[in-house]
Amino acid sequence: MRGLAVSIFFMTRIVVFRRIAAGLILLLSSVASSAQTAPDKAHIDEVLRGLNRGRSVGQVAVSPDGSRLAWIDLGPNPGLRIAPISNISTAEPVQVSGRCSESDILWRPDSKALAFFASCGDAKQADLYLSHLDGQPAVRLTQLTGYTNEAAFSPDGTKMAFLYVEGATRPAGALAAMKPFAGVIGEDGIEIQRIAVADATAGEAQKPQQVTPANLHAFEFGWSPDSKSLAYTAAEPPGENNWWTAKLYAQTIGASAPEVILAPAEVPGPLHGLQMAVPRWSPDGKNIAFIGGLMSDQGSTGGDVWLVPASGGAPRNLTPGAQSSVAWIDWAGDSTALYVVRVVGGEDELGMIRAGSNSNVLVQLKPPVFRVAGSIGDGRISHSISFTADHKLAVFRASSFDHPTEIYAVRTDAQPGATVTTLAGLTQLSHLNDGVEPAWGKSESLSWKSDGFNVQGWLLLPKNYDPSKRYPLIVLVHGGPASAVESRWGAGGGINAPAFSALDYFVLQVNPRGSYGQGEAFVQANRKDFGYGDLRDILGGVDAAEKKYPIDDKRVGLTGWSYGGFMSMFAVTQTHRFRAAVAGAGISDWQSYYGENSIGQWMIPYFGASVYDDPAVYAKSSAINFIKRVKTPTLVVVGDRDGECPAPQSFEFWHALRDEHVPTQFVVYPNEGHGFVDPAHRRDVMERAVDWFARYMPE
Repeated sequence: MRGLAVSIFFMTRIVVFRRIAAGLILLLSSVASSAQTAPDKAHIDEVLRGLNRGRSVGQVAVSPDGSRLAWIDLGPNPGLRIAPISNISTAEPVQVSGRCSESDILWRPDSKALAFFASCGDAKQADLYLSHLDGQPAVRLTQLTGYTNEAAFSPDGTKMAFLYVEGATRPAGALAAMKPFAGVIGEDGIEIQRIAVADATAGEAQKPQQVTPANLHAFEFGWSPDSKSLAYTAAEPPGENNWWTAKLYAQTIGASAPEVILAPAEVPGPLHGLQMAVPRWSPDGKNIAFIGGLMSDQGSTGGDVWLVPASGGAPRNLTPGAQSSVAWIDWAGDSTALYVVRVVGGEDELGMIRAGSNSNVLVQLKPPVFRVAGSIGDGRISHSISFTADHKLAVFRASSFDHPTEIYAVRTDAQPGATVTTLAGLTQLSHLNDGVEPAWGKSESLSWKSDGFNVQGWLLLPKNYDPSKRYPLIVLVHGGPASAVESRWGAGGGINAPAFSALDYFVLQVNPRGSYGQGEAFVQANRKDFGYGDLRDILGGVDAAEKKYPIDDKRVGLTGWSYGGFMSMFAVTQTHRFRAAVAGAGISDWQSYYGENSIGQWMIPYFGASVYDDPAVYAKSSAINFIKRVKTPTLVVVGDRDGECPAPQSFEFWHALRDEHVPTQFVVYPNEGHGFVDPAHRRDVMERAVDWFARYMPE
């Protein structure tokens, strides 16, 4: 399934990796023996243990009538909870037969029942359950054998639709570890995600009806207001490679084939060849709204809001020229206005846009309901929030670098005189983490100019910051590139900013061109220019941080994962500003990468053509072509089953550095994809990164 573009070179290399990856593979070359001793391991362990202090919250969902709240508590006694929204401290667990792990909460439109996926006992298979919240155990509604995700009730409450890969051997998407290559590559073992529909009124478990065609891989969907049809994005399989070429479809439940509503590859104008996400049918059934823009990763959504007639036709951009990136949308109850969650300069904002009645009516923008320097979402998809049926109340979880995760609410019909700008200005519903303090230093948003662009980034100060001392700086580049660093609590897996801050580094996380938050022109500013303008943006951020704080310019390091791994590899071929680097799941040679990865379609919008049609544009941004310039000691890490940034890319870079006698190490982690899942591996990556920077950036 994931091997359409895989060369014999890649398959040979990956087989070699797997044969020697019984444990961690550690390849060493030219490591200086005179380097400074790494920090005390016990201290590192203590820091890493303290990063995710506090209780976490999974999904949250407010009942349509606004009376109750359901959420998934990920604390010491995890589980699905429900309580009156006026006092959630009285929460009770939702009753299910047996010990279960719940996800994907959804209220029935009448607010009298709650559905969710749950895997119970020792079974790993998730099924749909329905609780009438009457004290009786929830009823199991489905008999499933495969991967499930993103359920949604039909507006009339009689049906539930969800994404389903029957017989799945792995989660859908490119982040999971790819299956070992065997058989006819690109033809054998393809797993297709379809939309399945279950009867929400049934009293016993049933097999769902798969309503979308078997030859289309579905990604996202939305119900029509009459509960008879679905709007969805889909592409020919393999889905993880073809998401970037997806079309928008509409299909009546029970129909044998869908109608194509929109194909971005076939329309002229600014949407041509770009991506779509979050399709939402208007309440009057006449239009479908979606987010359109240049997106490098499925699930990392950003762009403008577009509208297309539900019967097909020319799409209309509702937010042209906006200096922000819309990440999520929901119709506001009528068919002229939508609520939108936007990323604006590294912050999150909830606002409304009013579409107008025709293309000659200007879009009206209301003042935002709130804008906060934090991260918001209800746990479904990127930046989604939970609304009541009348859209007067919004509920979500939120956090920042300074405040742990809590559940918040805001009324959209009682907007304050001035827009809320901090989490303290929102209504806090939960108090799960009262008194919990961060284990890292204070944070600050920095802004600077670069080639005429406004660029923003987040700076974490050392935990024990003393302005009379000078400190090293770690620059951490996010993945994507279409993504954004936001202020959020805790540390993700592997390389993370809070850990370095807790170990008394300054940490700069830049949102360079190609990132969300400054509008589509900014997102698209690195097309055919990977590694050049974005590096100038990053170096401008280093200059801005050094002008304001006591940073030792002789002790500046660079790291990142995925696109950040590429930037770590490429930057050290262009500048000697960085004294040490750690490249996670990077890309060293775009030309060979094109024939190795399982997601090759994402490159066409960025490079303008395939590598076979324009090899020069790929060569221009390939670190391997400038390898003789490198002097920076570089640690290279990757998973052996990474389909997004295959291990041979890291092998090439390490091999070249070794031949050029540049200090380097290469670590391959067995059975890991692009996103590491083994906690021991994530921890090991961070420990090695800390050791590497201490070794090559000594005081």
